[in-house]
Amino acid sequence: MDFLNFAKTLRNHVGSKNKLKRFSENANFTNVIQPTREEVVEGRFPQRGMWRSFFNNDNPVVVELGCGKGEYTVGLAQRNPNRNYIGIDIKGARFWRGAKTAAEQGLTNVAFVRTQIELVDFIFAENEVDEIWITFPDPQIKYKRTKHRMTNADFLNRYQKILKPDGLMHLKTDSEFMHGYTLGLLHGLGHEVVYANHNIYHNLGAPEEVTEIKTFYEQQYLEINKAITYIRFKIK
Repeated sequence: MDFLNFAKTLRNHVGSKNKLKRFSENANFTNVIQPTREEVVEGRFPQRGMWRSFFNNDNPVVVELGCGKGEYTVGLAQRNPNRNYIGIDIKGARFWRGAKTAAEQGLTNVAFVRTQIELVDFIFAENEVDEIWITFPDPQIKYKRTKHRMTNADFLNRYQKILKPDGLMHLKTDSEFMHGYTLGLLHGLGHEVVYANHNIYHNLGAPEEVTEIKTFYEQQYLEINKAITYIRFKIK
């Protein structure tokens, strides 16, 4: 085996060990829930409709879809202790970082759920959610991938089911394509665009929670002067 292949094998081995360690820690975190797909789709997910009991308060519920490392879920929870934040992602080894940070800081208004985004309306009951954040999703630019685009009409219908009638949606992305696609779709379907900004760090007026919380990859985008966009909207 040559050196490059050996190094690659070693990295994969270390990465696998780290993942196993994180999976093990996730299983012991009280702020992490990892249902099976069968439990969710068969209606056996106990938190659905009971999230305020899970947090033991009646505070608003805010969800981050595709939360990655959980930077936004944790960042928002730190800023707003009187709101409950739930990060959702299928990759538990990623949100392990957010779950661990929340546990270490004693944040009681944070939870993470390991499941697929398309099952979101099985995770929350009708009108249970006050706000939804989508941060840096894959724009799925290829035509055949449009069904996976997180702001397509099908996903918007799922979000509408769980949002309160006046609930807010937030989309923050580095993809000009995703920004433009979403704006066009929202206008075409008659939804309400509350605020839109195609470059939040160069145009005044962006909300503080949009500019003051930065993900790991967002920091990298800013280093190469890549524009970050943001849309706040309501699904009518």
